[in-house]
Amino acid sequence: MAVPLTFHHRGTLSFHQLLLFMVGILLLVAGGSLQAEIDKRQDQTIKQIEELAQLPKGEYLKPALLGYHHLGADVFWLKLLQTVGKKRNTDDEYEWIHHALDVITTLDPHYAYAYYVGGNILGDLAKRPDLSNRLLEKGAEANPTVWYIPFLLGYNHYFLLGDSAKGAEYTMRAAALPDRPAYLPGLATRLAAEAGNPNTALAFLEARLRDTQDPGMREFFVNRMKEVIIERDIQLLEQAVHIYQARYRTMPATLMALVDGRILPRLRLEPFGGEYRLHVETGAVTSSTHPERMRTFFQRKEAPILLPKVTPSYVFPKAW
Repeated sequence: MAVPLTFHHRGTLSFHQLLLFMVGILLLVAGGSLQAEIDKRQDQTIKQIEELAQLPKGEYLKPALLGYHHLGADVFWLKLLQTVGKKRNTDDEYEWIHHALDVITTLDPHYAYAYYVGGNILGDLAKRPDLSNRLLEKGAEANPTVWYIPFLLGYNHYFLLGDSAKGAEYTMRAAALPDRPAYLPGLATRLAAEAGNPNTALAFLEARLRDTQDPGMREFFVNRMKEVIIERDIQLLEQAVHIYQARYRTMPATLMALVDGRILPRLRLEPFGGEYRLHVETGAVTSSTHPERMRTFFQRKEAPILLPKVTPSYVFPKAW
């Protein structure tokens, strides 16, 4: 005769209750194992980061490797890749990553790909253009014929530091190198002539999108392009508001009034699915999804730097 499973304060368990009880136990065990594995991996990542942080400077480490400094650079590079594989690093970890990249590129100054990866990570992901530029300037000095190092410096100055003239200068330098892609001279010329123009910024971002196959970076650049489109549209709308006000001696009640008043042929769609809003009191236009204006675009206070034209010219075919 079967003996029922009982608890003194709950009574007899049915078969379905027993089954649920056993499933719950299994889920708890599985969850505990999963958490243990997550903790283990986190501990391993922290350990790897600490190892990178404790690396001596490259100029001290290089002679200690007795001629095997290139092999040492490869080993430290593999360790670094395991660390930056995380979804998100802390500010301190990015500084340690920069230290590790500095060590690697001191052991092997011609490790051009390390400058490329490090420049992207420290610039776009870490939001530390200072560290990115420090690494890239080191790389440009050691690798004067590698086009994408000054190109990334141009990107950092243009987008992350808001210095469009300096961005154009570095891009022109990249465009003059022999192995640069065919589109770069035309882009460099546009940057020099139209620094701070949203359409030029879109061309710059399209170039970055062409040169990366990493899904995460591609998503970043696509979103960045949408943000630039918002800035371009807002500039266009605010100019139309001023024209409307001058023509009709009153502020438009809505943005649609710009179309009705034949100032604009149509209203553009907000690229993130939101809407553009007119503030009647001031005439300013904002986006419902990105209320803050981009800092990249600013009114120039000094005359633009005239840089030599690089040929052949190139016009981006995509209409934004």
